Amino acid sequence: MASSWALLAAVLVATHGVAVVSGTRAAADATRLPSSGPGFREAPAFRNGDGCPPRGAGERVHIAMTLDANYLRGTIAAVFSILQHTACPEDVSFHFLAARRRDADAVRATFPYLDPSVYLFDPARVSGRISRSVRHALDQPLNYARIYLADTLPRAVRRVIYLDSDVVVVDDVRKLWSVDLDAGGGHVVAAPEYCHTNFTKYFTDAFWSDPRLSATFRQGPHRRRRPCYFNTGVMVIDVARWRAGGYSRRVEEWMAIQKEEKRIYSLGSLPPFLLVLAGEIMPVDHRWNQHGLGGDNAEGRCRSLHPGPISLLHWSGKGKPWLRLDTRKPCTVDYLWEPYDLYKAAAATAIEE
Repeated sequence: MASSWALLAAVLVATHGVAVVSGTRAAADATRLPSSGPGFREAPAFRNGDGCPPRGAGERVHIAMTLDANYLRGTIAAVFSILQHTACPEDVSFHFLAARRRDADAVRATFPYLDPSVYLFDPARVSGRISRSVRHALDQPLNYARIYLADTLPRAVRRVIYLDSDVVVVDDVRKLWSVDLDAGGGHVVAAPEYCHTNFTKYFTDAFWSDPRLSATFRQGPHRRRRPCYFNTGVMVIDVARWRAGGYSRRVEEWMAIQKEEKRIYSLGSLPPFLLVLAGEIMPVDHRWNQHGLGGDNAEGRCRSLHPGPISLLHWSGKGKPWLRLDTRKPCTVDYLWEPYDLYKAAAATAIEE
């Protein structure tokens, strides 16, 4: 596994400019198989490098994710990748939104030194607002929990990186954390934007034919720039500004129109975010969301990497790498996720082969 990881790292650096930043522990340590842990190997204890501030003196990086039993394997791989590639892993704090507190047990057993914060998310808070989308997984209440991050996190947390569970980070996450949200008059959210994407396809004909609704995308006092698509699986959020601007309520208002008036979109929690924030996003380099690796939302067919450097790989879409690897029908890009998989059954299969 160590030699495989070295080869993968070399390929990424050579072909895509990925910065591979290790901490003070060798990647080979991650292949050990301790006796404890509910289904996952225990990860090594990553420690700060020599260039990091003294313990407690540096700025903490806050990362929020959801904990769902169906995506737990992906969440653990994402956490492992973040810790492995940041030079100051002890300065990273994780915040998990979970429907059940026991869903955090596997994370604590795999990373016993992390001490993450876990918040129970009540599905009833949003279940009555959800309308059917193109894929059942997108209709789960936890998929909407990101709307309420500002209401959930402690007031002391003023900025947070939200990440989906189907990502791996192959660069120092502090680079994403340092994006300037104060530029250009201040922004609530920073994320990679994709202005070449056909924006109209994310909304129905009923939306575009209603002047009252479609006018929301008109540039004006509340829409500084032309609205562009952004993926909500990777966002840097100014939590204080989100609260002050009532953004949770604004997203809910669009969900209410969808639920109670007419069907204006069909892709889960993404469209209401676009309705509220598109054109107001602080753009981030595309290297921080190489998305779409899970294919489309219906078939999940294989896709190749986009050209350019990569700092974060995102298997958005139907196809998830752990499922495709288990069924022995992986896409080529799924092998880039595999080195971060700490699931014991996967390791046993690799050893047998």
